[in-house]
Amino acid sequence: MNKPVYVLGTGLSHDGSACLLKDGIIHVAIEKERLSRIKHDGGNDSMAVQYCLDAAGITLNDLSLLVQCANFEKDEIRPDQYKGLRLFSSSNPFPIVTISHHLAHAWSAVGTCPFDQCNVMVIDGCGSFYHQCDDLEGAIIPSHVNSEPGLYGEKDSFYFFDGKDLQPLYKDFSIINYRQQAGQVYLPTSNHSIGGLYSMASQYCFGDFDDAGKLMGLAPYGKKGVYQEQLLLLKDGHVWVDEEVMHRHFTLPADPIGRPFQDHFQYYANIARWVQDEAEKALHYIFKQRHQLHPFPKLCYAGGVALNAVANSKIYRQTGFEQFYMEPAAGDNGLAIGCAFYGWIKHLQQDRIIHNGNTCFGITYSPDTIEQALAQYRDKLHCEESGNIYSDTAALLLNGKTIGWFQDGCEFGPRALGRRSILADPRNKDIQNHINSRIKFREDFRPFAPAVLDEDKDLYFQYGLTSPYMILVDQIKDEWKEIMPGIVHVDGSCRVQTVADKKEPFYQLLEEWKRQSGISVLLNTSFNKKGMPIVETPGEAISFFLHCSLDVLVIGNRIITKS
Repeated sequence: MNKPVYVLGTGLSHDGSACLLKDGIIHVAIEKERLSRIKHDGGNDSMAVQYCLDAAGITLNDLSLLVQCANFEKDEIRPDQYKGLRLFSSSNPFPIVTISHHLAHAWSAVGTCPFDQCNVMVIDGCGSFYHQCDDLEGAIIPSHVNSEPGLYGEKDSFYFFDGKDLQPLYKDFSIINYRQQAGQVYLPTSNHSIGGLYSMASQYCFGDFDDAGKLMGLAPYGKKGVYQEQLLLLKDGHVWVDEEVMHRHFTLPADPIGRPFQDHFQYYANIARWVQDEAEKALHYIFKQRHQLHPFPKLCYAGGVALNAVANSKIYRQTGFEQFYMEPAAGDNGLAIGCAFYGWIKHLQQDRIIHNGNTCFGITYSPDTIEQALAQYRDKLHCEESGNIYSDTAALLLNGKTIGWFQDGCEFGPRALGRRSILADPRNKDIQNHINSRIKFREDFRPFAPAVLDEDKDLYFQYGLTSPYMILVDQIKDEWKEIMPGIVHVDGSCRVQTVADKKEPFYQLLEEWKRQSGISVLLNTSFNKKGMPIVETPGEAISFFLHCSLDVLVIGNRIITKS
């Protein structure tokens, strides 16, 4: 029997992660934040790498190749910069390859997409420096770009994948922002990227560059047309931030003391709406331009901007691509996946194996591990084994209970897709406020997503989009708005998850829920609270359950309540 070929990919940016391929198929992958319990954690990859090795029952000596990606530092990955020594060094018996940022994003989409051939788009805040990019040959590069080291960084890249090789077609760069003037808002990385502008606006509204998802949720509360000026200028296939307009309207103070959020809610909502509208126009422009450059019908999309589900739906419907795949881990957590597939397909020259569409790459915890976790809290819990976990859980939901749902290995990426979820009946008009205030402890304007049986999506939603990764927004049909208020945003939109895999426990629960309730939609939100990564272990799920107002915790076939 041939020895398995293991390729390890690792991302060293924010939202760090590790991914292990076994003979070209994802065997295990994990985001560092799930282990360290620090939101968006990055840097040193030892924790995530060890998780992957342990899951496979191997050591570093069993690896055939390691491929890594850092945000800026490429030629030398310095141990001191990544919070301590890593597990491996140059003395390891396997080669270590380093690739640039957008290339890793592109390979993450190629490796997980269902297409034999496709165009690939990458858009984010900032990638690698121009002089560090591995994918310049053959690409159109705008004449304004200067190759001086450290001056320009990637902002959007466009490729074609022919089934074996990834050919760069167009790469755009922005000058890096090194200036942070006192008393002014500033773009966090590059001066002229869509992702950079969106991060700046999220910091302005909420005090955190990483609250882009929250900004997207705030935007529908804003009034269209309050701001008439263009924030993003569109010309000759490029996008530019109009910094004069930005500084005129994004005025400090923008902090909880100087301008409290709740006291100025409509102001911030109008800002969010303006930025979202401008981002959508700019994205539509870029996608149309690139489609004209290489009009292939299938498109993959990655990079942090690809997590904007509102914009994604409009791009999907309006830009001419017939089939559209968005990498579920489109942000920097997906870099490790891209590195691993680059190693297998490009470096080792192996045939690509079409991915099965699954995004749940974490380990499944053993019954002994679950029992040990329960034993720590035995005096605070009541635990029963269920003879039919789907029937019993559906009955609890029908009785108005909120449920923490913990099954098998965790999802990879920012969305809970039925492995680490909080579930509720969407017909409860008070459920949004209850979960926001007493379970997730977050802002009251933030919406919740519906999970629906794929075969029923056209019944409830206007466009009936297939959206297995909760990365597209649809509109609920008018006749269902008042029936299911728990999953409807203020503008009638829903970030939908369609569930089609009949082997998945979540599909079977939805099927039973439909039988008991008459609808095949559940409210599904991630099993965490504000500022916390999604729970990874049974112990974390139990601890969270005991410290919030969740009614029931389901782990495997165990139904757990509070004593």
